[in-house]
Amino acid sequence: MEAIEEYIKPWVDVIDSENRRSPRFDIHLPIEYYQIKSSITHIGNISEGGLLIYFPEETDVRQYLRLKLFFSLGSELNTIKVLAQVVWTDNHLGKGQECYPYGVRFVDISPEDGTKLKNFLKTLSSPLDNPLSV
Repeated sequence: MEAIEEYIKPWVDVIDSENRRSPRFDIHLPIEYYQIKSSITHIGNISEGGLLIYFPEETDVRQYLRLKLFFSLGSELNTIKVLAQVVWTDNHLGKGQECYPYGVRFVDISPEDGTKLKNFLKTLSSPLDNPLSV
């Protein structure tokens, strides 16, 4: 009987000696992780679905990025946060240059940030609202 109990013993241990809201389990599993360093660069164009971004170094297509865009809307400084995926590159355009162009599509954007982006893009399409286009 003891042999059967030893065989079905869980492979994980529950740690209950700490004050935690949820139990924590000791377990050994493989995990993939990404190190993302914060950098500032610039974009070449933008739409509701994505943008052209210039990176100072080559990066991988299909990579996911967390982006924070800064823009002014009237007298107000706005930021939006998006999860984006690199979908194409034209690295031969970047050879010998300081930046490499990549096309990214927005994968996740909050409704509030989506509204901010739409309002900003409207000002770019209206010559009366955009003093740079006059």
